[in-house]
Amino acid sequence: MTETILDQTFVAMETAPDDDAARLRFYERLADAELFMILSTELNGDQIDPEVIEVENQSFVLVFDTEDRLADFTGKITPYIGLSGRVLVSMLAGAGMGLGLNLDVAPSSTLLPVEAMQWLDDMLSQNPDEVEARPIEFSAPHDVPQVVLQALDAKLVSAAGLASEVWLTGVTYEGGAKGHLLAFIDTPVGAEHALAKAAHEALTFSGIEAGSIDVAFFDPTEGAAIAIRRCGLRFELPEPTAPNDYKPAAPGMDPDKPPRLK
Repeated sequence: MTETILDQTFVAMETAPDDDAARLRFYERLADAELFMILSTELNGDQIDPEVIEVENQSFVLVFDTEDRLADFTGKITPYIGLSGRVLVSMLAGAGMGLGLNLDVAPSSTLLPVEAMQWLDDMLSQNPDEVEARPIEFSAPHDVPQVVLQALDAKLVSAAGLASEVWLTGVTYEGGAKGHLLAFIDTPVGAEHALAKAAHEALTFSGIEAGSIDVAFFDPTEGAAIAIRRCGLRFELPEPTAPNDYKPAAPGMDPDKPPRLK
C-alpha cells in the first residue's frame, strides 16, 4: 500500500502527542486534501446524502484520501463524491457531525469528532488583516524558522498559475519598522485574497504568529520587484495544469458553492 501524506502526518502526530506542530501539520494536510466521501444514494443536484455511522452517540461520515482506499473499504460499487477537505470540514462543522478517515484501510485510520471539525473550521475561517505600509528597503531574509519555510513551500503548490514568482525577503518600512515580506509577482486580478489566505494558513498551521510575515503583490517590471529579486529567497512553483483557471471547478471543490448535506 502506498503511503500518503495524510498517513505520514497522522503517524507523526500520534507518535508525538505533545507536539502541537505535528498536530497542526496533520490538520493542515487534511484541509488541503481531496477527500472521497461515501454516499447512501447517488448524487442529486447540489444535495448529497452521505453514508453515516453512529459511534458513542455521535454521527460520522466515511471519507478516504484515495479512491482505491474507498473501494477497499466497501468491496463493492458505491456512490461517492470528491470534496476538498476545507469544504467538507465546513459542512460537517455546520451539521454537527464528525469524520471517519480511512477506517480500517490505512495507517491514518481515525475518527475525528465534531469538536475537531469545528476547531479546524474556525482555523480555516480566519482571514489575514489588511494594512497599508510603504516598503523603502529590501534585504535578504534572516532567522526564518525552517518549519515556516517548509510550510510556505508546501502551501505555495496551490499558487501554480496564480503568480509568476514568489519571493521571501526582509523589508524595512517607512517609519523604520522591519520584518519579512512574502512577495507575489505578476498575479491575475482577483487572485490576491486567495494567495494572502494561503500564506496566512501556512503561517498559522506552522505554529507561529501569522502576522510575522507580511504579504504584498507587485508588477514584474516595477522597481520593488527588481529589488526583491536581487536579495530575496525564491520559492519554486510547479507548472500549472490549467493556467487560466484558478478556481476549483469540480463538484464539491468550490468553497463558495458547496453541496448541501441532506
